[in-house]
Amino acid sequence: MKIINIIFVLFMFVGFGAFGQNDKLELLIEQSEQLQLKQDSLKTEIELLKLAGFKSSLLEKGIPEIADEEVLVCHKAICLVYSEEHEMAKWVAHIISHDIVNGNVSRTNDFRVDSLISTGSSEEADYFLKTKREDGSYEYDGFGYDRGHLAPSADFRWSEIALSESYYYSNMTPQLPEFNREIWANIEGFLRAHIYNNPDKDIFVVTGPVLTDDLPKQKRSKNKVSIPEYHFKVAVDFSENKGIAFLISQEHTDYPLESYVVSIDSVEAFTGINFYPNLTEEEEKSIESASNISDWRTGLEKNDVAPMDPEELPRNCYNTIQAKQFYDYPKEVKICGTVVSSHKSSKGHIFLNLDKGFPNQIFTATIWKSNVINFSYEPEVFLINKRVCIKGKVKDYLGTPSIYPENEKKIEILEQE
Repeated sequence: MKIINIIFVLFMFVGFGAFGQNDKLELLIEQSEQLQLKQDSLKTEIELLKLAGFKSSLLEKGIPEIADEEVLVCHKAICLVYSEEHEMAKWVAHIISHDIVNGNVSRTNDFRVDSLISTGSSEEADYFLKTKREDGSYEYDGFGYDRGHLAPSADFRWSEIALSESYYYSNMTPQLPEFNREIWANIEGFLRAHIYNNPDKDIFVVTGPVLTDDLPKQKRSKNKVSIPEYHFKVAVDFSENKGIAFLISQEHTDYPLESYVVSIDSVEAFTGINFYPNLTEEEEKSIESASNISDWRTGLEKNDVAPMDPEELPRNCYNTIQAKQFYDYPKEVKICGTVVSSHKSSKGHIFLNLDKGFPNQIFTATIWKSNVINFSYEPEVFLINKRVCIKGKVKDYLGTPSIYPENEKKIEILEQE
């Protein structure tokens, strides 16, 4: 409760008469207002000091290599290099601070032009047209793309200043709604979860579109903004010398998060950006070559894996993502994946989850108790961490595709990597 409210409640409780005169009341209210202003000012000073510290750390070890023709633009919480040709940032660097654990700053939605871009940044008219009606309301004509953040606002929930900076148009790219609101948001949430699970750590992040000369333009936009096909996000936890990266096409977002994990080295090769030029040779080898998502997870999710590549599957076999297309298909099909978790119920039924474990399973094979006798091994034990193809008719069980193998011949164990 703010100081002025506390004093007001105090006056209501004891009564005005106890203080004698109204001018004394006015004096105390004025003093409380001044005290509140000092408190707010002190809070802002502390916030600015924190931001200055993060900016110093970011400049020291979190900024990609800058080409001769490029200009580094830094606000208080984010740094970026802007591409005038594409009217968007080539990349945006920021730190996800452990302060977000206790942060409660809400979205501001104060989208605005970035005044630090000397050539002028993209703007509202690059994403939609807004026409004022006679009654004073507005009519919106969108171009089919979200104003998608590169450095997400939720990463700055601890600071009003930093969160507001995330709404510069220099921090936006045109993103398809299903990309921005689903898999891209999941990747952002995944990195924040690392902080919530490790509240003493900070993560250094660089995010951007993959910019190429042949990208299509948003023809209706004022500044002819490019429409990226791919986006990347690379992250490093320097306290543990570990890194992770994601590379994803806007057009292909059906797979779980694990499917888009790559090494920082591979994103560097794809984009030509040297993300962490100040790493030692030993640090670079440890951080930039890694692509193991389990290193960033805790609990049951550590065992989750990416679905198998359809092109690497045996003939007439499908992965766990493709399974849904066979709901109520009259013939048996083979669904392949890695058994990452299993469970034997009190009634003796066995559940095998492929690629993602319970409660986030994306495909389940259920062996009823009456069929367990048809297996020469204990499926819930023997099949763990094995790559298998399971044959049967695919059924929809509460939104999860499932097959019910009657015997061990229905489960083919693939050659293990």
